[in-house]
Amino acid sequence: MVKTILSVFTLKTSMNKILLISVFSILTLNIMAQEKIIQTAGRTQLGEFASKFAELNDDVLFGEIWNRTDKLGLRDRSLVTITSLISQGITDNSLVFHLQSAKKNGITRTEIAETITHIGFYAGWPKAWAAFNLAKDVWAEDTTGEDTKTIFQREMIFPIGEPNTAYEKYFIGNSYLSPISRNQMHISNVTFEPRCRNNWHIHKATKGGGQILIGIAGRGWYQEEGKNAVEILPGTIIHIPANVKHWHGAATDSWFAHLAFEVPGEKTSNEWLEAVTDEEYNKLEQDK
Repeated sequence: MVKTILSVFTLKTSMNKILLISVFSILTLNIMAQEKIIQTAGRTQLGEFASKFAELNDDVLFGEIWNRTDKLGLRDRSLVTITSLISQGITDNSLVFHLQSAKKNGITRTEIAETITHIGFYAGWPKAWAAFNLAKDVWAEDTTGEDTKTIFQREMIFPIGEPNTAYEKYFIGNSYLSPISRNQMHISNVTFEPRCRNNWHIHKATKGGGQILIGIAGRGWYQEEGKNAVEILPGTIIHIPANVKHWHGAATDSWFAHLAFEVPGEKTSNEWLEAVTDEEYNKLEQDK
């Protein structure tokens, strides 16, 4: 039920090949395009003065071109746009807007710094300096303190998301939740601080159902009732059948994040049970 994926080309079964290809096809289409982009800046700022230009800006450029995420994702479109603006020496509010959009679309502080440095060699050093003066403010909160959460975020392309307050009563420690897609199937990135784990629980269903986990960063654990725990590393795939009691969470000394895929089924529900005790949890590291 568990396979550690070293690369797409070394998968051992055709079933896992199909699964992994399908998974990343879904993610390519949905990770940064969960909602349709709606732009009103043209009409808001220009109104009737330049109604056609406003229409082209809001409905064609943003309404159509930016929403063609099946052709080119938002992350890549942000990089292309930023490169084009900086190369032309445009460092006004339009660049600030697109830098903010790039951050929202998953571009990290490290990546934007490397991108602008690269642009500087081709478009000109002064243009890069001007862009850096804007970018450092957009990503300012990511550099404050260099806390472990910020550092961990750089290990993965998926956002950590917001504190998982809706389910915190079912977790020991702090966790974070970021919806990745709500099309075809529900996909979320769940991030655990060190020692954080969820309670024993069961994904119930009369037909189908269950869950699939894919480790994407850090180190964690998965355990089914009556079985030995399994270590989860980036690339590890965990298949959780419906109606099986289990838990999962971070290792004692590492942040951990996995994608959680909710497998469609009939009459699905989650039953949350008792917490994983410190004695049960600590024994995993001792036995490792």
